[in-house]
Amino acid sequence: MKKISVALLSLVVLAGAYAIAFGVPAQVAQLWGGAPSEQTDAAPRGGAGGPGGPGGGPGGPGGPRGQGRTTTVVLAPLEARAYTQELRTVGSAVSLRRAEVVATEAGEVVEAALQANKLVEKGDVLLRLDDRSERLALEIAEANRDQAQATVTRYQGLHQNGSAVVTDVALSEALVELRLAEANVGLAEVALENRTVVAPISGRLGLSDVQVGDQLSTGDTIVTVDDTTTLLATFEMPERSIGLLSEGKPVLVTTPTYTGRVFEGTITAFDSRLDSVTRSATVQAEIDNAEGLLLSGMTFAIRMNEDTDPLPMVPSTAITWDRSGAGIWVADEGQTARVPVTIRYRDGDQVWLETEAPVGAQIVTEGAAKLREGAQVTTADAARGSGA
Repeated sequence: MKKISVALLSLVVLAGAYAIAFGVPAQVAQLWGGAPSEQTDAAPRGGAGGPGGPGGGPGGPGGPRGQGRTTTVVLAPLEARAYTQELRTVGSAVSLRRAEVVATEAGEVVEAALQANKLVEKGDVLLRLDDRSERLALEIAEANRDQAQATVTRYQGLHQNGSAVVTDVALSEALVELRLAEANVGLAEVALENRTVVAPISGRLGLSDVQVGDQLSTGDTIVTVDDTTTLLATFEMPERSIGLLSEGKPVLVTTPTYTGRVFEGTITAFDSRLDSVTRSATVQAEIDNAEGLLLSGMTFAIRMNEDTDPLPMVPSTAITWDRSGAGIWVADEGQTARVPVTIRYRDGDQVWLETEAPVGAQIVTEGAAKLREGAQVTTADAARGSGA
């Protein structure tokens, strides 16, 4: 019994809540002998004959859709602007002109001028090796040359005076001996010059551990020289951005070392094929470093920009989607029509696209989601003006 009482009480509570929310049905009110509720009295006004019912009024299903009512939207003219394509990548740089100085002769170092980061000019002496043997060899060669020269001079004098002592063969042999002696002098001079190591290019010296008294062997590295007035940056260009590549195209370079400073460069070369794994091409660009701020081996952030031809541009709120794809709504004399578009680029809330809508046409930038083909639209300002 207790359970039945609880169930009946629950039904009474539900019925009371229903009556408060929706009113007492007319049939129930007649059975009770009471007057119909306000909801029942209001029913005829919303019925088939009422303006808000199914059969009447523009708001009901029976009224003509879109007639007699407008949708408030925001309109703006369709503009055409260029889109800036931007590529960001990372690369490293080395000196455009650089040299590694190696020993071509073996020997003891007797003089060294290898101060790190020192600026040198081409031909400056960097290091000298012990050259006593080479100097003696040059003296011997020069003495032999002088002797050969004296013999040739004597033979020529006798031959011109008609002496039969000096034959043509003897004079010819003396001339050959002179040529050989002169060649030996040249070889001795080269050997002596090789004992002195000079800078092959102008630039800045790197670190070197060669000191006076060290014994060098042929092929030992002495020091590096970097001409950092121009750096050669190498970076990878992804396949999707290959269209940006062209010789002479400018690039912008930044480095964390100089925050806010932008260095300029130009593309000088790029690979003729893509890497089969990374799907990218290797690109080289020269960077002007006349101030000497950048060092060889630095890592750079590289940026490339290119502006496209002007394209129609709309805010992203103007784009709507349906089964056929993307589109925008164009308003003409208060009526709207949907025009398909092809999206080309996005940047934040701006969209560049291809469309048949003419530049300057009024497009719906806000409120497009609630429009239907042929819908009447108005702007907020126009709606306030008509209300006034």
